[in-house]
Amino acid sequence: MTRLASERSPYLLQHARNPVDWFAWGEEAFERARREDKPIFLSIGYSTCHWCHVMEHESFEDAAIAERLNRDFVSIKVDREERPDVDRVYMSFVQATTGSGGWPMTVFLTHDLKPFFGGTYFPPASRWGRPGFADLLGELARVWKDERPRVEAAAAELLERLRSVTGAGAQGESEIAPPAALDTAVEQFQMAFDRRRGGFGDAPKFPRPSELLFLLREHARRSAAGPPPEAPLLMAAETLRAMALGGMRDHVGGGFHRYSVDGAWRVPHFEKMLYDQAQLVLAYLEAAQATGDSFYAAVAEDTLAYVLRDMTDAAGGFYSAEDADSLPPELAGTEGAHKSEGAFYIWSDEEIGSLLGGDAAVARARFGIEPGGNAPQDPQGEFTGKNLLYTALSIEETAARVGRSADDVAAALGRIRSTLLAARERRPRPHLDDKILTAWNGLMIAAFARAARVLADGSSFEVYLTAATRAARFIKTTLWDGDRLLRRYRDGEAAIDAYAEDYAYLIWGLLELFQADGNAEWLEWVFSLQRKQDDTFWDAHDGGWFSTSGQDPTVLLRLKEDYDGAEPSASSVAALNTLTIAHLTGETAMVERAQRTLARYGRRVGAAGRTIPMMLCALSGWHAGYSQVVIVGPPGGARVLHQEAARHYLPFAIVIPIAPGPAQEAVSGLLPFTAGMSARDREAAAYVCRGFTCRQPVTTPEELAMELENRL
Repeated sequence: MTRLASERSPYLLQHARNPVDWFAWGEEAFERARREDKPIFLSIGYSTCHWCHVMEHESFEDAAIAERLNRDFVSIKVDREERPDVDRVYMSFVQATTGSGGWPMTVFLTHDLKPFFGGTYFPPASRWGRPGFADLLGELARVWKDERPRVEAAAAELLERLRSVTGAGAQGESEIAPPAALDTAVEQFQMAFDRRRGGFGDAPKFPRPSELLFLLREHARRSAAGPPPEAPLLMAAETLRAMALGGMRDHVGGGFHRYSVDGAWRVPHFEKMLYDQAQLVLAYLEAAQATGDSFYAAVAEDTLAYVLRDMTDAAGGFYSAEDADSLPPELAGTEGAHKSEGAFYIWSDEEIGSLLGGDAAVARARFGIEPGGNAPQDPQGEFTGKNLLYTALSIEETAARVGRSADDVAAALGRIRSTLLAARERRPRPHLDDKILTAWNGLMIAAFARAARVLADGSSFEVYLTAATRAARFIKTTLWDGDRLLRRYRDGEAAIDAYAEDYAYLIWGLLELFQADGNAEWLEWVFSLQRKQDDTFWDAHDGGWFSTSGQDPTVLLRLKEDYDGAEPSASSVAALNTLTIAHLTGETAMVERAQRTLARYGRRVGAAGRTIPMMLCALSGWHAGYSQVVIVGPPGGARVLHQEAARHYLPFAIVIPIAPGPAQEAVSGLLPFTAGMSARDREAAAYVCRGFTCRQPVTTPEELAMELENRL
C-alpha cells in the first residue's frame, strides 16, 4: 500500500496498490522533487474514467514502468473532480500544445510546477500513432538530465504564452450585445444541427444541456413578441427526443450515460455522471412545458427515479458517478478477470429469451435486439454477440410487428423492464464514486426542486421536494460553517475549500428550492453564499467570477472560465443567479454584477453561441426582462394555482410561494414588495408582477392563465 491509502478520493484510492510510488498533490511531493532533483510526473483523472483504467492496467500496474517512474520522476496523482483548479491549469497547457485534451491527463513539470510536456492517454508501447509511455519516460528523463536549461527555458516560455492565451488580466469588452446577437447564436446552432438524427455535428455526440436550455429560452423570448420561428424549439425538442430514444439512455434502470460514440445516439460511453442527470432533467422539464408533450416529463421522472434509487446517500446527499466498466456476468468470481465497458448494461439474445419468455418477442422488436448482437460500432471489441438497448420501434410499431394490441405491448414493456432490472441487479455492479460534491449536488437540488414545481401533483411534489430539501440540509450542516463552504464530503470527512462553481451551482439549487417551497431559510442562505462568492471570486477589474480564490500558490494560473461544456461555467450560472436575486430584491449591486459579466463579451457574442450557451441564457433573460409570480395561500389551497403556473413555460418568471402567517413574515422581511400581499376571501391569490409593479390578484386557475398568457 502506498501513501494514497490514507486519501479520501475514490480515484486516488484506486491507485493505492500500484507499484508506482504515488504522491497526492502537495508540498511533500514538491519537496521530494526539489531534494532529489527530479521532474514531476503528474497524472490527472477521475474514478469513473474508462481510459484512466486502461492506462492504469497497462502502465501503472506494470513493474518495469513503475520502476522507471520511481527512479527518474516524482509521481503525483490528482482527482480532477476534487481539484478542478489544478486540472484546469494543466488542461489549458495540454490543449494549447497538442490541440486536444481529455483524461487521463499526462503532464511533466519542473520543480516549480511549470509544465514542459503533456498529453492524455499513452499506450505502454508505441501504437495507434501514439508514442509508447515507456519510451516517453526514457526520453524525458534523458532530456531532463542532458538538456536542463532548454527544458526550463521552454517551460517558462510556455507558461507565459499560456497566461496570454488564457487572457489572465486582459480587459474585456464593455457593451452588452443587442438581441440581434441572440439571433446570430441561434443561426450557429442551425448550421451545426443534425436534422436527421438530432444533436449538433457528428460523432461523438455529447449532451450539453446548456445548449438546449438556451434554445428553449430563445423560443420563449421570441414568443413574447409574436409568433416565434420554429427552429429553436425544434432543435431542442428533437435532440432531447433522440437522446431519450437512443442507446445513451438506460432503458432498464433510467438515467443517461456520458455520451454517444456514434452520430445516431446508438452506442454510449457507459459511465453515468450526476451533473448530466441533473442538467438533463432540467432540460426535459423545460421541453415538457414548452411543447406540452408529456414524453419529456416522463423521461425527466425516469431519470430522477434512477438518482433516488442508485445515487442518493442515506443522509440525503447525491453521489458523483457510476463507472462505465464492470465485470462481465459470465466472469464473476473468475480470478484475474478484467472489467469491460458496458458489461452491466448489455444483453445477449439468449438472455432475453430465457428471462422474458412470452414477452421476449416484444423486447426484441422494441429494443432492436438481434441474435448476433446489434452494436453498429464496437471500438474495443467488447460488444460481440451482445445487444445495446435502444428504442427501435414505437409501441404501435412494436404491436404491429408482434401481432398484439398497443395496450398489451405497453403492459409487457412494464414487465420486461422489471424483469431485466431484477436480473441486472444480480450482476457485478460498476464502481460507484460515492463522494458528494457541493457543486453537483447544487445542480441536482435544482433539478429535484424544479420537478416538484413543474410536476406539481401531490405525490410527485412531496417526493421531489423532500429529495431537494434533504440534500440542501446535508450540504448546509456538513459543508457550510456559516462563512466557509467546502467542496467535497466522503467517508466522514468534509474538505477542500469550495470553488466558484460550488457557490454558483449551490445558489442556483437553493433559488429553485425557494421557488418550490417558499422557505425563507433558503433565500437567507442564498444571500450569504452570494456575498461570499463575490468577496472571494469576483473580478472587480473586468467583471465575471474567477474559478479559484487565487490564494493557493501551487496553482499557477487564476483562470476565469468562459466555456459552457459538460458543466456550465461558474460565471454563466452566477450571471443567471444575480439576475434572479436582482429581480427578487431589487438590489442594484446584483444588476451591476450581471451587467458587467454580460458586457465582457461585447456585441459579437452571438458568434460564440456554441461556446457559451449558458451565458447566452443570461443574455436572453436580460433582454426578455424578468417577472414575479407571487402565490399567497395555504399549501393546499394554493396548489391549483401552482399547477396552473406549471403548465406554462416561463423561464423569465420567478415564482414566489408564500404561506400566510410566520412564513410570510419571514419572506416579506427579505422581499419587502410581498409584505402587503394576501389571500382573498380565504382563497389563495396570485399576483403577477413586472419590475415589482403588480396587477390585481387573481384567485382561479383560469384567471391566472389569462394573466400569464397576456402579461408575460
